[in-house]
Amino acid sequence: MTLPFDGGISRYFNEDAPDWVRDLIKNRSKKQVLNPDYPYGKAWDKKAYEAEMEHLQEQLVRMLAWVRDTGQRVVVVFEGRDAAGKGGTIKRFRENLNPRAARTVALSKPTETEAGEWYFQRYIKHLPTTGEIVFFDRSWYNRGVVEHVFDFCTPAEREKFFSQVNTFEQQLADDGIQLFKIWLNVGRATQLKRFLDRESDPLKQWKLSWIDVEGLSRWDAYTDAIQETLTRANDLPWTVVRSDDKKRARVNAIRSVLHQLDYPDKDLAPVDDKVAGGVDLWNA
Repeated sequence: MTLPFDGGISRYFNEDAPDWVRDLIKNRSKKQVLNPDYPYGKAWDKKAYEAEMEHLQEQLVRMLAWVRDTGQRVVVVFEGRDAAGKGGTIKRFRENLNPRAARTVALSKPTETEAGEWYFQRYIKHLPTTGEIVFFDRSWYNRGVVEHVFDFCTPAEREKFFSQVNTFEQQLADDGIQLFKIWLNVGRATQLKRFLDRESDPLKQWKLSWIDVEGLSRWDAYTDAIQETLTRANDLPWTVVRSDDKKRARVNAIRSVLHQLDYPDKDLAPVDDKVAGGVDLWNA
């Protein structure tokens, strides 16, 4: 398979990546977590992870039965840098859930018609009805980060977004929608290693785009945009999940949502507060 940017990730690694990032990737050991600031040096044991995930799948099924029986409306928004693990985490949420009641929304570039609408309008169309859960794989927060970093929106448009987003989300909550906002945070070396793995795998190259390649050189711009977004759009609080270890990230993302839903026969271990917590964890 040949892509228009074939080799773009490798070229960045060889020519432009910071030395410390390149060294971490080159010298990594098996199961090593590449982010030196991550609270655990090695990835979680596979058997322990699979046992906990099996238990959480049962809890998720119970939760969805409660959502359907009681007519709840639940929205879970997933945001984060590219390769932070959004898709994989959503997959584990939905793995054993009835697709008629638990669906994923991953919108592409706005059409010409959508570009002329109120910014939140195309997302509103996908909100859940009673007895339904919707997982947004990226959401209205595109405007706060990606659109801003790549100049896809004007400063005035972004400022209008920030002036409206807290009110918009509060209106959802006031109408009875339970909204959860998860920011998956990934370190620089971890992200680049995941991109390199995708580039070398014909079955995963579809996950890459020119934005991924270009975004590697805009790490600091992303960081500033993320920090501002988490600070200014936090009336309904974020859960930040440190995702350098995918196993711990997936388990604690699921726990963080389930702990806040009042379904019967709940049986959950605590959230690991070294891995998942409030916005202060983003700077940890």
